Amino acid sequence: NLCTAALLAAVLVCGLTCASTAAAEEAITEEYESISNANEHVQAQDDYARSQKRREITEHDDDQNEPPPSSSSSSSSSSSSSSSPPSKDYFKEELVIRPLSSGDIYASFQFQTRWDTDFFAPGKKVSHYRLFPKSLGQLMSKFSVREMHVSFTQGYWRTMQWGQPFLPAPPGAELWVWFQDSVADVDGAWKELTNVLSGIFCASLNFIDSTNTVEPTASFKPLGVGNVTHQRFLRYAVLPREIVCTENLTPWKKLLPCGSKAGLAVLMKSEKLFHSSFLSLAVHIRPVCQDWGCKGTAWELRQTVNVVFDLHTTGQGKREWSFFKMFSRTLTEACPLATSSKVYIDVTDNPQGELFELNPAAPSLTQAVVLGDRRTYAVYDLMASGTFGLLRSLNVLLRWKTPVDMLRPLLHGERYVAGYGLQTGEIHTLIYNNHPYRAFPVLLLDIVPWYLRLYIHTLTVTSKSRENKPSYIHYQPSKDRLRPHLLEMLIQLPPNSVTEVTVQFERALLKWTEYTPDPNHGFYVGSSVISALVPSVVAMDTSYTLEHPLFSTFFPCKEESSYFVRVYTEPLLVNLPTPDFSMPYNVICLTCTVVAVGYGSLYNLLTRTFQVEEPSPGVVKRLANMIRYLRGVPLL
Repeated sequence: NLCTAALLAAVLVCGLTCASTAAAEEAITEEYESISNANEHVQAQDDYARSQKRREITEHDDDQNEPPPSSSSSSSSSSSSSSSPPSKDYFKEELVIRPLSSGDIYASFQFQTRWDTDFFAPGKKVSHYRLFPKSLGQLMSKFSVREMHVSFTQGYWRTMQWGQPFLPAPPGAELWVWFQDSVADVDGAWKELTNVLSGIFCASLNFIDSTNTVEPTASFKPLGVGNVTHQRFLRYAVLPREIVCTENLTPWKKLLPCGSKAGLAVLMKSEKLFHSSFLSLAVHIRPVCQDWGCKGTAWELRQTVNVVFDLHTTGQGKREWSFFKMFSRTLTEACPLATSSKVYIDVTDNPQGELFELNPAAPSLTQAVVLGDRRTYAVYDLMASGTFGLLRSLNVLLRWKTPVDMLRPLLHGERYVAGYGLQTGEIHTLIYNNHPYRAFPVLLLDIVPWYLRLYIHTLTVTSKSRENKPSYIHYQPSKDRLRPHLLEMLIQLPPNSVTEVTVQFERALLKWTEYTPDPNHGFYVGSSVISALVPSVVAMDTSYTLEHPLFSTFFPCKEESSYFVRVYTEPLLVNLPTPDFSMPYNVICLTCTVVAVGYGSLYNLLTRTFQVEEPSPGVVKRLANMIRYLRGVPLL
């Protein structure tokens, strides 16, 4: 402790220039790591105080607009300090746990990194990175990315059983990007961007090409601040066959300032996350306002993990859960670089503790409007000194007392394939409006591969056995082996109704080189995307404040009476006419057998020599020859 105090005092005396600040931060970081590794449990409180002091020094250095006087020998340091002050960056982490009425547990990790800088300012080159990942910052600068959203999902979110998620995502991999207006060749930048992201996340995003990329006209508007740009700067693609594994989780965790060594990320144990009913990893980058007046913009990087645990299977039929039971780990400290680290547990349906109980009890409660409903959350602040108790560990335990009734979501979607045979078929999309008396419009986006040739004249939309004519339709036909079908429709959903959208298609014949290694498994068709402003139960908060929880501020809200929802349907698995790929093997075997038999017989006839073999004499003749031989008489 004396060494650490001396080190901190030396940093304060040495000056506040950028070079000295960087050296001080590095020295303090090494000191912190050495102490924590030597005595992790005993020195936990000292380490926490030291990290707090380090953040105070860093923030104090960043606030200095003018450098202190320096000697002539430090001319390089003075010239660098005379430039603009360094940009501020912040890091927050949150974990939201919501017990579901189906008995499952929904856990949502939110990691936010905000950086008050401009990658695209004229004459400015960003070279110093502190909390914001350098790989993503250089990617945005090189390809002039205005907004980027990428997700990797394993499983399908069951809306009717689990309700609406905080951040929806379709099965497989999804990527949509808004480029800056200055990009001349958007397709070229899009292709290079997918290749770079494929290397960063160890995924198959390099398989994104023109055959599965579209330019939506009404869907996927920018979620960040700024004017809406033209649709030609938007690209959207989805890979429903993409498999999510630990190779994607490892680089995702390395983008965090503390990695998986401290903070909430220590709970992300791969064998537990992938042994779940649903898992979604996502990275979102967008420009946001720095303050209330939005006089300046900042870049927000939001990394999210959404996971649903089936405790009926993993817990031997028990609905009780805890951090250790779900993740095989407990929380011991917050990320030292975080300005906020909190755990939220949804206790809306448990106002008096009659349904379940929490142990340890939550120090405080808070309310937030999420998805059109006012929810109550128990809050555990990891930055508070008394959160971890004497054991210096936090393991929240929930015990159920009575079951909970399941509530239906207001908006839900399903999709399936009808028909028989391998020539034609029909795609059915069902959109449910469960509101008892309110009608509202939805925007349906459908992307169909080129090898399913749609009969667009067979498109029908019905609600309550009546025709429901869409108010807006945009259809872009496909081109064989070049681009997919794109269909966008704006449909008004009557209250308490099921709207059915059907369209017929014909299966195309592929070349034998275009089939996948497992063609009999089928071909995947991406999920339909349903976007809508759903009526809210309570008044939504349209003001943007930094004090709101992260999970309630991702989608912008402009009206108090409604909130934005995006729903993904199931992906489709369609069988195509598939040749018998085993026939060449059978033909080769049969041909080789026939050739071997025929060639062997012919070879024997051509290479053998034939000789006349005399029959052997009888027994009497042999006996007579023996006697004649003994007597010296010529043989017979």
